[in-house]
Amino acid sequence: MEHEQASQDRQKTVERLNKIEGQIRGIKKMIVEGRDCFDVLKQIGAVAGALRSLQKTILENRVHHCIEEALEDDVRREEMVRELVRQLGEFRF
Repeated sequence: MEHEQASQDRQKTVERLNKIEGQIRGIKKMIVEGRDCFDVLKQIGAVAGALRSLQKTILENRVHHCIEEALEDDVRREEMVRELVRQLGEFRF
């Protein structure tokens, strides 16, 4: 079951990335066509928001996974807490 859930999560992530990739191609096309800069900026903001949302989702999935592992191993729990704190320090929400 856990493996199946991880596979489904990966598939959803890939689908979201494909959508973001399409948005970026759309922005490129807008620039090539000389579209209004405010329209381009609006679309860039939409892509940035989509990436932030994906970032949060991936982090949430990782935290859930870490909690499950941490319940089984005290040493691993300390490693995971340090890594999560380090990662959170690098995120721009």
